[in-house]
Amino acid sequence: MVLSGLFRRFSMYRALPRRRWRSLLQFSTLLSLCLTLVVGCQSGTPDANNTNSTPSPGSGRITIGTTLSARTLDPADAYEIFPGILLHNLADQLYAYEPGTTNLIPKLAADMPTVSDDGLTYVIPLREGVTFHDGSPFNAEVMAFSLERFMQNGGRPGFLLAEKIESVTASGESEITIQLQEPFAAFTALLTFWGVTPVPPEKYEIGEGRFIPDSFIGTGPYKLAAFTSDSIKLDVNENYWGEKPANDGIDIQIFTSSANLYNTFRTGGLDVAYQTLDPDQIASLEREASSGGWEVIEAGTTVINYMSLNQRIEPLNDVRVRQAIAAMIDRNLVNERVFQGQAEPLYSLIPTNFDVYEPVMQEAYGDGNFDLARELLTAAGFSESNPFNFEIWYPSASTTRSVVANTLKESFEAGLPGLVTVTVQTAEGATLWGNIDKGIYPAVLSNWYPDYYDEDTFVQPFMSCNQGSAETLCEEGGSQSSGSFYYSEAANELIAAQRAEQDPAARDDIFREIQTLLKDDVPYIPLWQNKDYVFAQDGVEGVAIQPTQQFLLWQISKGA
Repeated sequence: MVLSGLFRRFSMYRALPRRRWRSLLQFSTLLSLCLTLVVGCQSGTPDANNTNSTPSPGSGRITIGTTLSARTLDPADAYEIFPGILLHNLADQLYAYEPGTTNLIPKLAADMPTVSDDGLTYVIPLREGVTFHDGSPFNAEVMAFSLERFMQNGGRPGFLLAEKIESVTASGESEITIQLQEPFAAFTALLTFWGVTPVPPEKYEIGEGRFIPDSFIGTGPYKLAAFTSDSIKLDVNENYWGEKPANDGIDIQIFTSSANLYNTFRTGGLDVAYQTLDPDQIASLEREASSGGWEVIEAGTTVINYMSLNQRIEPLNDVRVRQAIAAMIDRNLVNERVFQGQAEPLYSLIPTNFDVYEPVMQEAYGDGNFDLARELLTAAGFSESNPFNFEIWYPSASTTRSVVANTLKESFEAGLPGLVTVTVQTAEGATLWGNIDKGIYPAVLSNWYPDYYDEDTFVQPFMSCNQGSAETLCEEGGSQSSGSFYYSEAANELIAAQRAEQDPAARDDIFREIQTLLKDDVPYIPLWQNKDYVFAQDGVEGVAIQPTQQFLLWQISKGA
């Protein structure tokens, strides 16, 4: 496998737009199928009884191998996928998704929220009889404290609530009331985010930067037993209020290379291998599954990959040029040449997982449609004597994007010889994401990891603009942060309308209109959608990636 504006309350991040924090963080952990990732991990005090040896078969504990690691386990600061998976198994959120579906269900909430007619007030009843790993009680005061801490401590995901919530109060022993700044139809979905989880006030503080990165106390089905740079151990929470794990615990081994992960799993040293293997290794494990004695679990993801087009730089301010680029893209070629078919061509910013997805770019421009591209570029004034010179930028550490960029270069120049020349450029990741909102780069290959499972997170961060005009383009807002500087009054109005709309069918209609704008104006070109792969030894059951990309470790079991 290879992810809303700027922070308003936390000035420490103003140097880097918040969605670029997300892209940079995700880039450092999960950016590509081809790149082996090694991320520094805050180390806690090792458990004296913990060893890194694999438990004997039939022990009831599950061994998982990965190349990912966790920067922090503090829910107010964890914004990467892997600590999010850990927190989802160590903690509970107010709401969750019914396993195997995208149906929202109460978790620590006792019921779905009661929402006021104006969409601003959410009253949430809370589950009673829940305790933390240390035995302390969960109640409304604790939940309100935890939400305030999430918003106030200045953590990387803090804006998710801080930009939307006006106030949180404990309106009863087992009830909280949340007042929003403005209506937000996806708010209940947002309350499934892994960081929106209670922590005991006796152990955690509210205060700028007051985080606890290397330990965790929550209410979830597992307790953190050990957290080091090369291994993580989760023990069963025997006092858990909900469904008990189907195993006796989880032992996670962190590998420094995909080759080591691949070889250890292939020789039976792990029950499960998850993230990150390169395409050749995935293909090999798929071919040898029957003879090797393991299962391949393939799942789609909501990670989208796209090209942003900077309308502040000529000739990309000409919509015909942007449309011509869209016509030249051959997603099927990229999928086969770069990913060996282990990705999915994408024709909208909204992923295929959502019913409202429409392949608008395919219908309008096709794949490798060089006749249409020639027609558009000619109309824009280009010819063999006046060729279109196009720069594609990508983060220098990304092997995948290097191959994608050069594949596009070869395809474009072969399809329109003499009319199009492509220059591939790279910059160090932090530099690239730190400058993309300044309008330096004509076109950038990027990816996006959603913050919550809702269509809003795939359109608002890209196509909205808080300040700008048709003449100046976007000066502040989502599209400026994304590097396209797209400005559209129609897009702003539609995004505001879908956020306020409580009727799902009416909201879907608005998303269809937004996708039509994407097709017509081409501020971005969707490219591919990642697939997720997990490998499990025979006899290991319950291994599945959820539609929301969560990994429910408590469902995994194995025979003796």
